[in-house]
Amino acid sequence: MSTSSRPAKASGKAAPREAAKPRTLLAGSDLPAPAEVLDGVGETVWIDVIRKMDEVYNDLLQYEVALEEKNAALEESHQFIESVLASMSDILIVCDRHGNIEEVNPSLQRFCGRDEAVLKGTPVFDLFADDGSRHAVREFFTPQGRSARHDVELMIAAADGNAVPVSINCTPRLSGVGKLVGMVVTGRPVGELRRAYHALRQTHEELKRTQQQLVQSEKMASLGRLVAGVAHELNNPISFVLGNVMALRRYAGRLQTYIEAVNGCGRCAQAPELGELREELRIDRILEDMSPLLDGMIEGAERTRDIVDGLKRFSAIDRQADEVFNLSEVVERAVRWVMRSAPAKFDIRCDLPPELWLRGSSGQMQQVIMNLVQNACDAVVEVPSPRIDVCAKPGAGEVVLLSVADNGAGIPQEHLARLFDPFFTTKPVGQGTGLGLSISYGIVERHGGRLEVSNRPEGGALFSIVLPLASTG
Repeated sequence: MSTSSRPAKASGKAAPREAAKPRTLLAGSDLPAPAEVLDGVGETVWIDVIRKMDEVYNDLLQYEVALEEKNAALEESHQFIESVLASMSDILIVCDRHGNIEEVNPSLQRFCGRDEAVLKGTPVFDLFADDGSRHAVREFFTPQGRSARHDVELMIAAADGNAVPVSINCTPRLSGVGKLVGMVVTGRPVGELRRAYHALRQTHEELKRTQQQLVQSEKMASLGRLVAGVAHELNNPISFVLGNVMALRRYAGRLQTYIEAVNGCGRCAQAPELGELREELRIDRILEDMSPLLDGMIEGAERTRDIVDGLKRFSAIDRQADEVFNLSEVVERAVRWVMRSAPAKFDIRCDLPPELWLRGSSGQMQQVIMNLVQNACDAVVEVPSPRIDVCAKPGAGEVVLLSVADNGAGIPQEHLARLFDPFFTTKPVGQGTGLGLSISYGIVERHGGRLEVSNRPEGGALFSIVLPLASTG
């Protein structure tokens, strides 16, 4: 048996020997070609490759779903931002760091009358109407001025060609790493802000004035009750004094008649001691002075009675709210009261017609006139020749023109606008409360008139009151 013979298989046939396949080599190398490599890959490797491909495909599907969800969210956010920008009443301008417009909102387009396509890429400085505003905006984009600016009033050219003041706010726009990439400019027309602020301030001032008037009205009501009580208490003794003086005057006449009768008696005239006594007691001088003394006492008592009557009128403010009164009498009474208490001699001149009929409260109007005349007296107290002019006359349109003028130093220009504010006074501390003119202003307004103040060209202050005449029909 040959040692080179191979054992036969169970079938009894010799196994055929596979023919040797030719080997294809890659150029310049000893590696086999890809086809030869693929022929030698096993089934397990192909299964791994297919599984990896499935995993990659599933990842791609998940990435696509996530991308679609993010795209939908981005579209929704974009629509939301567009709706917000379209709804803004304020103008909005987004610029790059050089001042070129990148985005605008519809409010700016309506304001300046230009479309977004026209505005994009143009300098933001061209929107402003004057050189001063353009220079101020250029400062926003300089390296030194790149900081937030608020409430800067600048002029922007509107669609109708007019320059409109706008309150501008400018804020830097930064990138994710904090680098400046541009500016965001917002603004609102100042006219709306001014109207709202003016209305708010006016309401606030009226509220403060009303509050102070309520406090003062309560004080005046308490003072009125006190004055009414004092006037009532004074009225009785004054009536007694006046009645007794009138009786004394009658008695003096009778005594004078009796003395003259005694003096004419021949028997009494021959008594030398009676003549000496008559001369010693100055009976003749007493008889001459008796009548003027009694007249003076009667005049004083009557003036005191008038003062008490004026106090009663002054205390009855509320009850006289709808009466018809003569303004000339009220002015004369107010001037007389003030001048009696004046510390110095004033040259006061009143130019009043006999009758000026108004409807309202004579007590309140007397309070106003007394306050104006008293202020005029205080203003000229250090003037060498103090003078006050009070004038009242009918004006055009069924009104009364009343003025109180003095020859003092006048009112400083910076104080004229605040003169009727509550608690504002130019007098030293302790000499004024700052409520007199404020209350007078409110009283004149309640009577349908107006109270104004100015400085006269020749010097001094001038207070003018315009009031409607009462209907005489």
